[in-house]
Amino acid sequence: MRIGELAERTGVSVRALRYYEEQGLLTGERSQSGQRHYPDEAVNRVRLIQQFYAAGISSASILEMLPCVMTGVASPEVLATLHGHRSSVVRQIEELQETLRQLDSVIAGAARSHESGVPCQPG
Repeated sequence: MRIGELAERTGVSVRALRYYEEQGLLTGERSQSGQRHYPDEAVNRVRLIQQFYAAGISSASILEMLPCVMTGVASPEVLATLHGHRSSVVRQIEELQETLRQLDSVIAGAARSHESGVPCQPG
């Protein structure tokens, strides 16, 4: 598939896909006319890269992890890096859960205020 189709199927901009390629995260073949062509598996790879980026993982770390993702084989160093990223994601999830609890509390207070006509209490 061409880069535009990959962008459409993944929701990632063409510019971002070019960046992924520059960073070595994504590879495609060039046609004789110079157009980029990617295999169907590139869709899953781009989605994985996006998930890692969303978790705050750098392109250098993603590049280090991708061979493990593709082959299932990891050096002790890569395994340690993976565990470190996992711990970071767990912390992010815990923080988001706390944010969700706080938001639920605000929503409940706002709903009570709306139903009773009594303004929300700060706090």
